[in-house]
Amino acid sequence: MSKYPYRQDREEMRELLNQYQNLKNGKAHSFIEEDSFEKIIDYFDEKDQLKDAIEAADYAIEQYPYSSSLLIKKADLLIANKQYKESLYYLGKAEVLDVSDINLYILKTDAYLALDQQEKAAVVLEAALDYFSGDERLELLFELADVYDDYENFEKVFDCLKMILEQDPNNEEALYKICFWTDFTGRNEEGIRLHQKIIDDYPFSELAWFNLAAAYQGIKLYEKAIDAYQYAVAIDEKFDYAWRNMGDAYLRLRKYKEAIEALQKVLELSRPEDVIYEAIGHCYDKMQNYAQARFHYRKAVHLNQEDSQLHYKIACTYMNESEWERAIKSLEAAMRIHPSQSEYNLAMGQCYSESGKVEEAIQYFAQALKIKPKNVNYWLELLRFLYKSDCFEEGVEYTDYAIKQTADKPIFLFYKSAFLFALGKSKEALLQLEEGMAKAPKLIKKLIELNPAILQSQPVVDIIARFKRNKSI
Repeated sequence: MSKYPYRQDREEMRELLNQYQNLKNGKAHSFIEEDSFEKIIDYFDEKDQLKDAIEAADYAIEQYPYSSSLLIKKADLLIANKQYKESLYYLGKAEVLDVSDINLYILKTDAYLALDQQEKAAVVLEAALDYFSGDERLELLFELADVYDDYENFEKVFDCLKMILEQDPNNEEALYKICFWTDFTGRNEEGIRLHQKIIDDYPFSELAWFNLAAAYQGIKLYEKAIDAYQYAVAIDEKFDYAWRNMGDAYLRLRKYKEAIEALQKVLELSRPEDVIYEAIGHCYDKMQNYAQARFHYRKAVHLNQEDSQLHYKIACTYMNESEWERAIKSLEAAMRIHPSQSEYNLAMGQCYSESGKVEEAIQYFAQALKIKPKNVNYWLELLRFLYKSDCFEEGVEYTDYAIKQTADKPIFLFYKSAFLFALGKSKEALLQLEEGMAKAPKLIKKLIELNPAILQSQPVVDIIARFKRNKSI
């Protein structure tokens, strides 16, 4: 063996190139072996001299017209040169000579895909599956899955990955991919059966346990999902995605303490993410631990300062504690990012309402309604505030607007009646009440909630009694 193999290779390559040059120049006795031609073609290809590589392939095929490997190499170069139809011609010639070279089918697929003929690419690969086994068949199935993905036959993508796992249950790439496609296609029951079988044979496959859990989670069997995730993290304690999904499953079950523990584990194992801090904040929010909720929402804000919802959630924690001024400051931060969010304007109106600042409250309620004029709950929020603030004239005016904007929702007839009673306009109020009772008698409860003293009015009691006798209530 040579002491300097690389130098020997260079010298051998130099000699081959000289022979090739002599052949091109038409010198007598210029003959090159088939495998030597392949080395010359590869040399030009590796140097990105595509034109020279194609020319060398032409000389090679001229000397060895029945070499399928040279025809396939020429087709590969033509694909690189974007000559897709020409490449298919050479691949067709190669196929007549030898159907056992997997590159023949891979290159045909590439050419058809480049020509935007995905279905033809799929047909090529489907047919090729009959010729191959083992690793080569797996390679073809992965290619076929990509082709089906390309022309959006997503059910077939799942089928290919399933076939791969039936042949090679521990195939890591397929295990990673099928988790997404199980969820995307909604074939969770099938995914459960597939991964249960894999686990029977390979009980320490953390990816199979994870996929089984994700499939259970996909059909909302959260307890079973959590059990499977726990197996996954028992095998690999640093499996952060399993901890993350487990946290989500606990959250769905409203087991907030357990969700926090799982999500804290995610923070230990991976880079901090705003969505994880936000989820932990949400759990504390639901547990009414508003200080801890704010702490984690603020951690999320540091990582994503453009998310106005985080500021809004902080404001809501203050609102739950009746800290109206602090809530307003957080809402102002949210509205600097997205001033036209109706829910932010509504919350601002609520804060000013609770602070007794009538004009500001009306301003923000009105802005929320300008953004979503057909939202019944927004109108009710404004009208309840006006009633509580003794703004009865304005209340009548706004109920008329509400009726127009919400396609005559009968609830507003009861509210208008309440305002008219408050203004001492009993006759008009009774007419509105009667009309409301005729349309939706059960909504009388809303009027009583607004003004319980209304039941002290005999005419009101008479109207209610009349509709009760008619079994309308």
